[in-house]
Amino acid sequence: MLFRPEGPGPFPAVVGLHGCGGLSSRSGPVATRYRDWAERLVKVGFVVIYPDSYGSRGLSSQCTTSTRSIRTDRERVSDAIAARHWLQDKPWIATDRISLMGWSNGGITTLWAIRRRAKTNDKTPDFRSAIALYPGCRRLRDTAWSARIPALILIGRADDWTPAAACEQMAAGARGRSAAISLIVYPRAYHDFDHPNRPLQIRSGHAFSADGSGKVHTGTNPAARADALKRVPKWLAR
Repeated sequence: MLFRPEGPGPFPAVVGLHGCGGLSSRSGPVATRYRDWAERLVKVGFVVIYPDSYGSRGLSSQCTTSTRSIRTDRERVSDAIAARHWLQDKPWIATDRISLMGWSNGGITTLWAIRRRAKTNDKTPDFRSAIALYPGCRRLRDTAWSARIPALILIGRADDWTPAAACEQMAAGARGRSAAISLIVYPRAYHDFDHPNRPLQIRSGHAFSADGSGKVHTGTNPAARADALKRVPKWLAR
C-alpha cells in the first residue's frame, strides 16, 4: 500500500513494517494506526509504503502463532529490502533518503534489517535511518546486535508484551560499536501506545508475552503518542 504527496518529487520515503496482526484490519486494507502514521508523514513530505508480509502470502494475524513461517530476520527483512528497491526505481523518490520504520514484530524486523552484519554488496543506497516502535529485543540482545545506520527505538516502560529492559540491555551492549542509537522509554506506557484511539485493554492467547501467560496490555498513551508524533518526523528529517 502506497501513500504519497502530490507533486513530482523527488520525495524522501519510509518503508513501514506492520506488526504481528498484519497490515489490514476491520477498518480497511490498512489498519487505523498505520493509515494515521502514513497520512501524517505524507503531510510533511514523505512517501510511505507498507509491504504486506502476511496478506500477500495468504496469511492472517500471526499474533497467536508461536512457530511462524514468515520470520522477522529473513522473509520480512527481504520484504523491507524489496520495498526499498521498488521505491528506488521511481523517479519521484530521493533514492538516498529512504528510511525504515516498524511496529512490534515489524520493529524487530527493522532492527534485524539494519544490523551491522546484515549489509550485503547491494549497489543501491542503504536505508538512511530507522525507527522501531516497541520491538522485542531479547533475541537481538543475545546475538550482540549493533546498527550500521542511526536507529531510534520507542517503547513503554509498562510494556508486558515486549519488555523495555531487553531493549535497554541491547542498546547498552552496542555502545562503542554501533551507529547512533536513541532509546526512549515512556513511563506507564504499554504496547501500542501510539494508536490513535485504543482504550487500554488486556488481550489473551498471544504466543509471546513477558510472563508466558499469553496475556498482554495494549492501548493508547496520550503523552507517549504525542511525543512520538513529534519525535519521529524529526528523526526522519535528519
